[in-house]
Amino acid sequence: MTACGRDGCRGTLGKTGFCKVCGLPPGTPEEPTLVIPGPGAPTRITGTVVTRSQQIAGHATADDRVPLPVVELPDVAGRLLTEPHVPEEERFCGKHGCTATPVGRSIGGGPAPAEGFCPVCRTPFSFTPKLAAGDVVDGRYHVLGCVARGGLGFVYLATDSGLGDRYVALKGLINTNNTAAVRIAETESQVLIALEHPNVVRIFDVVEHDDFRYIVMEFVDGLSLREIKNRGRAGLDSSEGRLLVEHVVAYGREILTALDYLHGEGLLYCDMKPDNVIHGEKRIKLIDFGAIRKIADDESPLVGTEHYQVSPRERAKHGLTVRSDIHTVGVTLRELFQASDGWSVTTDARGVRFGIESFLRVLDRATASFDQRFASAREMLVQLDGVLGEILSLRDKQSRPSGSTLFTEGAVLLDAGLGQAPPLEHWTRGTAVSLGARPAAAEIAVGLPVPREDPEDPQASFLRAVRAPDAARLLKKLDKVSGSVEVEFRRCRARLELGATVEGALAVAEAERLLGDRAPYDWRVAWHRGLLALGEGDFAAAKEKFTAVYRDIPGEEPPKLALGLCEEHLNGAAAAERYYDALWVRDRSQVSAAFGLARVRLLRGARAAAVEILDQVPEFSRYDEAARIAGVRVLSAPMPGTGDLPASAELDDAVIRLTALDLDGDALDRLVTAVRETGLAGVLLGQDGITDGEILRSAETGARTVLDRSYRRLAHHAPSPEAHDVLIDLANAVRPVTFV
Repeated sequence: MTACGRDGCRGTLGKTGFCKVCGLPPGTPEEPTLVIPGPGAPTRITGTVVTRSQQIAGHATADDRVPLPVVELPDVAGRLLTEPHVPEEERFCGKHGCTATPVGRSIGGGPAPAEGFCPVCRTPFSFTPKLAAGDVVDGRYHVLGCVARGGLGFVYLATDSGLGDRYVALKGLINTNNTAAVRIAETESQVLIALEHPNVVRIFDVVEHDDFRYIVMEFVDGLSLREIKNRGRAGLDSSEGRLLVEHVVAYGREILTALDYLHGEGLLYCDMKPDNVIHGEKRIKLIDFGAIRKIADDESPLVGTEHYQVSPRERAKHGLTVRSDIHTVGVTLRELFQASDGWSVTTDARGVRFGIESFLRVLDRATASFDQRFASAREMLVQLDGVLGEILSLRDKQSRPSGSTLFTEGAVLLDAGLGQAPPLEHWTRGTAVSLGARPAAAEIAVGLPVPREDPEDPQASFLRAVRAPDAARLLKKLDKVSGSVEVEFRRCRARLELGATVEGALAVAEAERLLGDRAPYDWRVAWHRGLLALGEGDFAAAKEKFTAVYRDIPGEEPPKLALGLCEEHLNGAAAAERYYDALWVRDRSQVSAAFGLARVRLLRGARAAAVEILDQVPEFSRYDEAARIAGVRVLSAPMPGTGDLPASAELDDAVIRLTALDLDGDALDRLVTAVRETGLAGVLLGQDGITDGEILRSAETGARTVLDRSYRRLAHHAPSPEAHDVLIDLANAVRPVTFV
């Protein structure tokens, strides 16, 4: 057996190539997988003899990757319908060409006949179950009774004596004279018997009984999402089993893995709705495949529930498509969301409100116009994965990092210099240095993560191989190849590095021309327009563009970082905090967000809280040293806005951290000088408690002496005689007065 290969998945591949556990094709490095730990599903005894009055459906799918709510299930025997029937308003003639004729309706207030003849074409109809308790089908399937009614057929519960009396479901037709239904049933049985996916109900056999055909399928013991939704609205589940927004996202993720499989097999599901998804013992299952059809089929009769379908106008223009399947998923998930804790934003949900907003953006795009909608189940699944990790991390404050399939990792720390020792120009030219300094617009424009190149772009191979020491020489190499969308985007970013925003805008315009009608729906265009706006220093315009990107790919992290930085400039650090917090709590590699949170806390006067954030940067991060340098600076510099000096204990902590750093001579000298400046300022203000040591002195003479020494050491690094003289003047100004 072939192992799945995705991180955290212990499953093996089935004959169709999809994992029997996670439901996805084998993992690849280009498709990072979100792994979410959770409690396993409880053990349950099955069979026809042992029963339980309350059966528990598990917290998670079989590999604990996706959290699902706990639901209490009735006994199997209690699920049998005592009087299965078809509502009068749903009875129509089934003969081709006469399907709109109502049949089986009451006359004069009398009972509605379940059997009879169409008054127009005289075709017989019957809406009564054809099987009853005690019937034996094909010599092995012992019928217990009717358990459900689908759009086309009754579903019966039976036991299979050939396999130890396990439960199975038998599905037949409601009206066996319905010619369209017969055709659909034949298609369903022929197609489904070859399918194998952990989220798709299995078809075991097709048998005949009394001249009627029945599909024998796996019996999924569970509740439909309709039942779970209704219980959530009515508050019937216990607090442990209540429907949370992350459960709804997880349901969507599981549904999409099944649809991705079906679409890969060239099939459309066409009838997604809460009734057709069962939350079983360990995972969800899609049931009722009466509406299934081949993707290219434009002749079979339409089967589905109008409320969940795309508009008649779209059906007339595009037919039923992968995108119409995605629309039904969006409508289904929105209904479930309205029954969850996130709908009313209760106390429990307030902490995950940002994640809820991201989820709603996924639903908005899933139900948007045809061109704006997700083009595949996999595309929507990737965004749901990101949103799920965000919501779970906001809920329990546990980090769940995951790589992006759409962006490369950011190569620049957007820290406004806080993660470095103050530059020499701070002393030689009077360049202001503040703990609250924000990254500049141009710095953000070239420092944000870069979208991954489209592997289908005609110049993708060239772009993966091209190297240049600077932007100017990269542009010369780009000029030697024919244009493509990705070449123009790369050209735009190179122009931004050179500060040439006008030329960068021309490159994006050329990319739009090459994209043609797709340009308004390609988030990469909005992303680069946002970068250009930053290059012009227009944060309002940049925010508008990045908001459009967040709308299209709400599970991705870079648009949220971009929006946080824009908000910080437009409306202050507090307005940016929600973006930075959502990024940092989920992913400790988002160190630019950590520095943003540190600035938020500093502007509130919370020095210790800022250091606490910086201390959370992992030791293995490439920015670990920058975070430790920033911790020293935060503990040893005046507060932004107020100018308040650190307490003696904070200065002592800064010294301890400083001595633990492994810096080169120049950077170390500059950082020591900054600490000593604050030490002298504290001493002059009468501050007590500073610990004497190699770096700081508690008395004025000692504090002046060590700072004088620092300025003279910096003078050795001066790039010019003028800078050297400035530093010597600073040294002379602070050295203690002597009479020798």
